[in-house]
Amino acid sequence: MKEFELVLLEALLFREDFYKKVIPFIKNEYFHRKPIQMLYTCIHDFVMEYNACPSKDAMSICLEKHKGIAQKEYDECIEILEDFNKKSADQHNLEWLVTETENFCKEKALYNGIMESIQIIDGKSKDKIRTAIPSILSDALAVSFDTNIGHDYLEDSDQRYDFYHRIEKRIPFDLEFFNTITNGGTPIKTLNIVMAGTGVGKSLFLCHHAANCLAQGMNVLYITCEMAEERIAERIDANLLDITLDSLRELPKEVYEKKMATLKQSAKGKIIIKEYPTSSASVNHFRVLLDELNLKKKFKPDVIIIDYLNICASSRMKHNGNVNSYMYIKAIAEELRSMAVEYAVPIWSATQVNRVGFASTDIGLEDTSESFGLPATADFMFALISTEKLDEMNQIMVKQLKNRYNDTAINRKFIVGINRAKMKLFDVEQTQLADANQEPDTEEDEEYRFTSKFGKKDFSKFRT
Repeated sequence: MKEFELVLLEALLFREDFYKKVIPFIKNEYFHRKPIQMLYTCIHDFVMEYNACPSKDAMSICLEKHKGIAQKEYDECIEILEDFNKKSADQHNLEWLVTETENFCKEKALYNGIMESIQIIDGKSKDKIRTAIPSILSDALAVSFDTNIGHDYLEDSDQRYDFYHRIEKRIPFDLEFFNTITNGGTPIKTLNIVMAGTGVGKSLFLCHHAANCLAQGMNVLYITCEMAEERIAERIDANLLDITLDSLRELPKEVYEKKMATLKQSAKGKIIIKEYPTSSASVNHFRVLLDELNLKKKFKPDVIIIDYLNICASSRMKHNGNVNSYMYIKAIAEELRSMAVEYAVPIWSATQVNRVGFASTDIGLEDTSESFGLPATADFMFALISTEKLDEMNQIMVKQLKNRYNDTAINRKFIVGINRAKMKLFDVEQTQLADANQEPDTEEDEEYRFTSKFGKKDFSKFRT
């Protein structure tokens, strides 16, 4: 009885219906015996170049040209090749061949991952350290065949109808209008951006949303590249314990512990806060962190918050004179969105406005700092706008900039309440949504009327 590696090579050599299904997923490293590895290399290279199965003669010529092959290995390759025949290859069921090949690849990938991990542990790896082990094993366990070749528009209409009526997993807000404009919250596998000027409330919003997710029983990973871990935790404390930042610092320890004990009893999720030095961490660091959290704490986040995108690093590019800010920030955004898809979570981050936007009364996408590639990549993006009059009323304006979940022309601008001392946002009543469906002709024509617990006010000038 032939070992499966030989059955696999024989089928690749003679069966076009088989190699087209599996050859994109098979790696040379899965074959540990040198002669079998060389035979597979010849088959793979021929298929990639000519899109057809090689003949035995073509295989023989490939082997003769192979550099560094010992005579003993060459003789074994020829012996194996001569034993292959089409009749033997055709006797196997195609579905069985594909299934067994997938199992073979999974076993070999896991074996290779374990052996590589042992090399790292023994200090024999030249370019990898121990923190890479969880990622190596995770990649090995994730090996599988994706034989889907696309959606047939006419034939797959039933599947499409089911998709339209499927309830999509979303992370809801505790703010009414945010749920309205996102159709119930942010979906998984998305990149969501809050944009504002310095000190307006980007981190406040991110901390508030982290507290909101914890209150819903979700796990949150909060990555900070700007403030210390303790500062982020302090802001979340103020929000969840409903106490001002100043009072928090003066709170007796026994009172604080009592409040935290009450919070621990009600909270079903967790918040993990991890600090990285500014501009030093990329998605590669974040992946290692996620793998370690899963391995050491059994922690898998439902939401990832990164504060903030512009001071992360790219895993693909070095920020130097040869890379402009447009390409660099766009690369970071693309990498974060890819990670959101990979881990099936929504990712939240923030960005600054540019100098023009900082002085603008009406922020737009064109006011995005450093790179317009960021809004091109994001799924959902909005601006926070503050004015002296809004500050007096403890309110802040939200303006939709990009929204793949709903129509941005509806509820384009609205007001939410803000309590900066307690790091909280809250709903306020509003009789008219500011500029809900169209932009004003000029800044002077822009008038907003809002009714809240503070009364009715008119505004004509806004600052960021």
